[in-house]
Amino acid sequence: MIQVSEELRDAMDQTAGFLPQAIASVVTFAALLVVGRLAGTAIVRLVGTRGSARFATVARRVVQWVFTILGLVIALHLLGLTAIAGSLLATGGLMAVILGFAFRSIGENFLAGIFLGFSRTFEVGDLIESSGHTGTVRDMSLRAVHVRSADGRDIFIPCAQIFINPLVNFTRDGLRRGDFVIGVDYRHDPGEVREILLRVVQKVRGVLADPGPVVLVSEFHASYQEMRVFFWVDIRGEGNLGQIRSYLMRSSVNALKEAGIVLSSDVTSAVSLTPVTVELEGAQSKEHEK
Repeated sequence: MIQVSEELRDAMDQTAGFLPQAIASVVTFAALLVVGRLAGTAIVRLVGTRGSARFATVARRVVQWVFTILGLVIALHLLGLTAIAGSLLATGGLMAVILGFAFRSIGENFLAGIFLGFSRTFEVGDLIESSGHTGTVRDMSLRAVHVRSADGRDIFIPCAQIFINPLVNFTRDGLRRGDFVIGVDYRHDPGEVREILLRVVQKVRGVLADPGPVVLVSEFHASYQEMRVFFWVDIRGEGNLGQIRSYLMRSSVNALKEAGIVLSSDVTSAVSLTPVTVELEGAQSKEHEK
């Protein structure tokens, strides 16, 4: 009985000495879990105002996992299991290195996707150009950006390529500039042609007054002078650049023809439209023989 009581006393002493460490480890682990959740919520609010909800959710999970692993390592250290904590960190570091080499491209796209979510260089619905591809953004993920081109192709551009290469956003402020060229014969005053084209462009609905349209003599060719028309549209509203450009070209050609302006694009096209009288001498001689 004496030996049993002594063993019980030793066990109670060991438990009493181990209990504060156990309580401290549990409290620390729970506190870091709470901090991780608070930090994740803060990340969601921050990214939610500067990026998409998908990026915010992924960022929250990453932050929570980091605090969970940190809490587990500290709790093991407080329990006196330093060797286990060290081996856990070493194993995790080794696995991180191995996975980093094996899935390097995936990791690059993952990090680039997170950075793109913070930077907000484009949103869903924007018209962008990157890595030689142009289209409207349909969806964004941590791996790739889904872009739909004008000819109906669905293109998935890796986030790392968009993050590294130059990015052109055509719809960030909604303004797009269009232009077209008309060849005019040298007999006409370019100032007169300019006034006609400006009147046509300014009357078309969808063409902005600020910045306003501009008509310039862009180049001189062997048989004609080249007039270039610049105009601006707001594609966020009712402005469709392709349709407006096509309508402006048709209207400009009609207006110049009505004003008697001869259009030209090469040596053979600059012709006079005045009537020409042709006499057939052979026909007249045959009439006389009869």
